[in-house]
Amino acid sequence: MENLSMIIGHNLYDIRKKKNLSLDKAAELTGVSKPMLGQIERGLSNPSVTVLWKIATGLNVSFSYFLNDSGSEVRHVSFKDLRPVQEEDGSMTVYPLFPYDEKRRFEIFTIHLQPGCDHASVPHSNEVEEYVLVTQGEMELIVADTVYRLSAGDAVSFAASRRHSYRNPFSEPARFNNIILYRA
Repeated sequence: MENLSMIIGHNLYDIRKKKNLSLDKAAELTGVSKPMLGQIERGLSNPSVTVLWKIATGLNVSFSYFLNDSGSEVRHVSFKDLRPVQEEDGSMTVYPLFPYDEKRRFEIFTIHLQPGCDHASVPHSNEVEEYVLVTQGEMELIVADTVYRLSAGDAVSFAASRRHSYRNPFSEPARFNNIILYRA
């Protein structure tokens, strides 16, 4: 199995070539510098969650597009085999449970938030909906200017084109499942 940096780099190069984009144009679309995109493509840099979301949004592909190293559908997921992506400070870890599938048009992640995490997500396109289902601990989801305090068992859905962030101001870690639906 390739390491995650190489998989992300290969998939970034692949989508850039499929869309016939230069590194300059990809940098313009994503807001990520040309040198950083080049390092990611060569597997020399492992992008943070924020950087990977910027790239996915700018290139109009799913987040998990970059994490999938096979074309086959996932039928059984063993958590211990997942390759997570972390925020630079380690406060947020994203585990891709079910990568994006063109036929089903959704992806599912398990996300861990450490105490003190405050992650502002890059708004998605108008066709994207998010579903957040808290499985452990407590967290806050901020959509536009409204704060939703969520505990294990709570769920929220929202239009992901709105400003949103995930926060854990509590003393214990929080875990939630995140379903991202890409409408037509």
